Amino acid sequence: MLDTIDLSATLTKEEYVHSLIRYQLQLRALAYQLYVQKRPLALVFEGWDAAGKGGAIKRVTEKLDPRGYEVYSIAAPQGEDKTHHYLWRFWRRLKPPDEKQILIFDRSWYGRVMVERLEGFCTEEAWKRAYREINDFERQLVDFGTILLKFWVHISKEEQLKRFELRQDTPYKAWKLTSEDWRNREKWDVYAQAVDDMLLKTSTITAPWTVVEGNDKWYARVRILKTIVDRVSRELDYAFPDSTGKGEKGSTKVKKDDETEKEKDKMGAKNRGKEKLKKKPKKDKKKGKPEKSPIPRVPTSGAPPPGQ
Repeated sequence: MLDTIDLSATLTKEEYVHSLIRYQLQLRALAYQLYVQKRPLALVFEGWDAAGKGGAIKRVTEKLDPRGYEVYSIAAPQGEDKTHHYLWRFWRRLKPPDEKQILIFDRSWYGRVMVERLEGFCTEEAWKRAYREINDFERQLVDFGTILLKFWVHISKEEQLKRFELRQDTPYKAWKLTSEDWRNREKWDVYAQAVDDMLLKTSTITAPWTVVEGNDKWYARVRILKTIVDRVSRELDYAFPDSTGKGEKGSTKVKKDDETEKEKDKMGAKNRGKEKLKKKPKKDKKKGKPEKSPIPRVPTSGAPPPGQ
């Protein structure tokens, strides 16, 4: 499956900056709507080492209210987490939308069917059973009302080597590269097979995977932000205002507003017609003639009244 991904997609700097700011501001507006509507959003980031997961998460959170989100960097379980079922440490990190509206997982429960599978940290029976357990777990989240998005950031083997060497030669980035990264790179093919199995068996209707073309970091970041904005706005039935202060054209919300305005115009026209009818002179009920106008007032000038 991964072999069919086209990694040639790119963006110019101008396109990147314009799209980045646009989707970041839209996501900030949606974050407030998540709070208002009490809907939690869970974002899962998986991908190759040096694929750009951290950079993408940074752009996702850059303009969000820090009180409304939390990022979990998932590593090997330690302490109490190690004594429970592998999903327990993720259940305990879920928070109600009153407290945190957006939960971001930098690596996740999918370690069970990748790292733990390939490094022998669990039995074959356990990691094969995990596909069903994960699907059930995610279905429960979605049934509760959680908006769940899962991203696999994909890069080529050649691009990964290029980024490894850049990290190695850059002093302030060197800490990111470890001997384990080089060792995992040697297992590229077996990891690729595990990823294919994961995508095929856990991409469901309720929680589909989004494979992001990551060779160009700018393109990957914008693609992730756009996917989040499109999905969340659809789930919340929210239309972004345009330059006139109304919702975007074609949205359900705007169509309803237009229909309401038309109904108001019709009602206004009917009311105006009734007012005109009311203003017509009333007829005398006995003679069927219009009522006489009141007797004119006597002039106050020195001239005598008519007939004298």
